[in-house]
Amino acid sequence: MPKHLPLMVLLVLCLGSQAFAQDNYEIQVYDSETVPRGVTMLEFHSNFTVEGRKQVENGVAPTHHSLHETLEITHGFTPWFEVGFYVFSSIQPDSGWNWVGDHVRPRITAPESWHLPVGLSLSQEIGYQRRKFSEDSWTYELRPIVDKKIGRWYLSFNPAFGKSIHGLNQDRGFDFSPNAKVSFDFTKKITGGLEYYGGLGPVPDFDKLSNQSQQFFPSIDLNLSPKWEFNFGAGVGVTRSTDRLILKFIIGRRFSWGGERKPGLGKGQPPSQKN
Repeated sequence: MPKHLPLMVLLVLCLGSQAFAQDNYEIQVYDSETVPRGVTMLEFHSNFTVEGRKQVENGVAPTHHSLHETLEITHGFTPWFEVGFYVFSSIQPDSGWNWVGDHVRPRITAPESWHLPVGLSLSQEIGYQRRKFSEDSWTYELRPIVDKKIGRWYLSFNPAFGKSIHGLNQDRGFDFSPNAKVSFDFTKKITGGLEYYGGLGPVPDFDKLSNQSQQFFPSIDLNLSPKWEFNFGAGVGVTRSTDRLILKFIIGRRFSWGGERKPGLGKGQPPSQKN
């Protein structure tokens, strides 16, 4: 194990200490790999808030005992370009199933021919969500992605910047919301990790610590097949503005349509070739 690895782990966690849990609809730290050309990735994100906000705040529905279900479809158009589409929904204890909104997310990655020492990717996401479930009905996000595989360790850092286009926060600047993940391959099929999410608030006038959202998610990735993705974890909120306990589960399946395919790579799986 490289002698500087513990320092790198600490750096990633410190930089990611204000990550944002993506409104509890898609709780995921991205790796730098895009879905290969000719491959479609189908994912279901299920997030249940065991202990959350119990009152309506700024017109937004409570999160306590709500189940958020997200369908994500991502297609690789070139070896370095993909587009993802999201359908968000929420199942509320008192009102049943509700459609929340839709997002689209184009993403590019640095080609392997550049021979960079780390994986690099850039994602943009724009979309609509109903006012009942968000303070802002239209939002935009810019998410750089940096990751590195070192032996059995994997590190990823997503310093995301989000902007309200229409809604209560449209006059605020860009919110700084990095995400981070550190994981270790215990076996070829089982990977344990720590994911960290939170939100600092608008740049450069960050929110007070008590108003920031910060969550730790111990997680497990099951590497059972190059075609499948499994991730699950339990997240603990450590600030007043964060839901206290969330359970998350992601299941994904890759479908090849005759284009270029690289087994073991694609969204949701750390790039094993970057050592």
